[in-house]
Amino acid sequence: MSSRIIPVQPFDYVVFGATGDLTKRKLIPALYHRFKDGQFDEQSRIIGASRSKLSEADFQKSVSEAISTFVEKEYQDAATIERFVKICTYVPVDASKPEESGDLGKALRDDPKVVRAFYLAVAPDLFEPIAEYLSKKKLYRRDARVVIEKPLGHDLASSMEINDGVAKIFKEDQVYRIDHY
Repeated sequence: MSSRIIPVQPFDYVVFGATGDLTKRKLIPALYHRFKDGQFDEQSRIIGASRSKLSEADFQKSVSEAISTFVEKEYQDAATIERFVKICTYVPVDASKPEESGDLGKALRDDPKVVRAFYLAVAPDLFEPIAEYLSKKKLYRRDARVVIEKPLGHDLASSMEINDGVAKIFKEDQVYRIDHY
């Protein structure tokens, strides 16, 4: 049985926690492999968001370094890496201080054919503030998706609190709970 690559429609994929270890070790390499295999192309964009005050060029350099470090050498292709890095952009965002944040809304496209996804590669206690930030900034859409990492909380009560916080903004069919291991 062989695997089959199923292309996806263009997307804006916002990664909160874009400068963190999870993003560098897991997300960037995984997205690079999907790009290299043709699952998506230059019509899609990866938008890094974190509290760090980086330039777009600095973020793109960190993306390139993540691929160089965490993708096996036999899968690294200079031309593909260059094309991939070009679809990556960066916006400084601190959900607890929206007035000090960059304008994430300007980085997102309004086209309803462009899927909007938010990956929260941050501590679970930031899930609700980020969901509220997305709502207050009118970046939430009913067709958007949010990806959150397990484990959610340290016990049933904290897990329910985290889920309830995200559910204030996102409907259940929009929430993807994953374990990257």
